[in-house]
Amino acid sequence: MQHFSGCTSVLLKICNSLSFAYGIAKVFCALHHSAMSLLDISILIVDESVYRAQLIEQALRQAGHLNVKILHHLKGIAREIEAHAPDVIVMDLGNPERDFLEHMFRLSKSLRKPIAMFVDQSSDEAMLNAVEAGVSAYVVDGLKRERVKPILDLAIARFRSFEKLRGERDDAIQALDDRKQIERAKGILMQQQKIPEETAFEMMRNAAMNQKRSLADIADAIITASQMTRSKP
Repeated sequence: MQHFSGCTSVLLKICNSLSFAYGIAKVFCALHHSAMSLLDISILIVDESVYRAQLIEQALRQAGHLNVKILHHLKGIAREIEAHAPDVIVMDLGNPERDFLEHMFRLSKSLRKPIAMFVDQSSDEAMLNAVEAGVSAYVVDGLKRERVKPILDLAIARFRSFEKLRGERDDAIQALDDRKQIERAKGILMQQQKIPEETAFEMMRNAAMNQKRSLADIADAIITASQMTRSKP
């Protein structure tokens, strides 16, 4: 019996060691996959200067990014970006005029992509506009080879964080709208069927389960049917 207990203890230690090793392996694989996925992203460099564009490209390729393309002309830039469909955009605008910079900000706002923007000089107003436009990293007088990769990573991280917050906000707004619709539909049933609130809600929940639809969908159907009934002569 004592021998059996000793064997059990050894087996438990082995299992715990294997479980720990498996956990470490999972973490390592996750980190490796994350690093690989960052290196696999497609990057579009927008820069009229051949020299500065090459500096950015070389810095990115040395960091392991191979899917890098360069756009030297800014005419029809929106169409060009759509055609290339990059995951990340690096813009080096040098010393742009105010109107052109505002145009770039409007473009950035519509793209919904991580954007790192380099300029030689800027004003406080331009910085605020860049933030409002969703530019992930707005760098003033900082175009140096050793800074390109860290700034790119920062732009991606900020963009993902912002998108997560945007998604949570949109989900919260949708949940509030759904709740309002459910309450409205419940009131319609209570009035039409002359039933208490609990019964109206139970009817809606049963309909949702039976039809494999959400409560919000059932609420929309009830509201639509009620509106159609009222519109009939």
